[in-house]
Amino acid sequence: MRHARYFGLVVLMLSLAFTFAACKKKAPEIEPTPSSGAGSITETPVDTTPPPPVVKPPEETEITDNVLADITRQLQPVFYDYNKSDIREDQIAALQNNARIFKQNARVNALIEGHCDERGTEEYNLALGERRARASKDYLVGLGIADNRINTISYGESKPFAEGHNEDAWQQNRRAHFVAIKQ
Repeated sequence: MRHARYFGLVVLMLSLAFTFAACKKKAPEIEPTPSSGAGSITETPVDTTPPPPVVKPPEETEITDNVLADITRQLQPVFYDYNKSDIREDQIAALQNNARIFKQNARVNALIEGHCDERGTEEYNLALGERRARASKDYLVGLGIADNRINTISYGESKPFAEGHNEDAWQQNRRAHFVAIKQ
């Protein structure tokens, strides 16, 4: 009898389970949405915007005689005291300006011309002009311009800037003159 009671209880439970299962309507399937929480699969939208055009760097400016002349006009001379080749304190700004110009124009080299006034022998003035040009070159190298980009020459007293035989003219002729040249 005991088994019959369990058997009846099992049958009752099974019938109730089938009844509820048969009455339950199937819910319509819902497509997942991008905001449907973690674990949902979302597709990344495809970007249909065309890529920006490739911009090529501009061709380097050709180093023409006109370009060299323009650069040379921007370069400042360095003036020296009588019978001296030491850089004067008041000439440092000119050298810094020239170094900046050569750094901005990496494909341009420098020719530094050493000049003297008319006093002294030709041989002495050629040597003094060379020392002046060399002092200016050494200063530029110290400011970061490569040694191999700078050439020097001495003209001594042979190419005066100012004609005259007085202190005003002599002062202008004691100089290092800078010229931009091609590499």
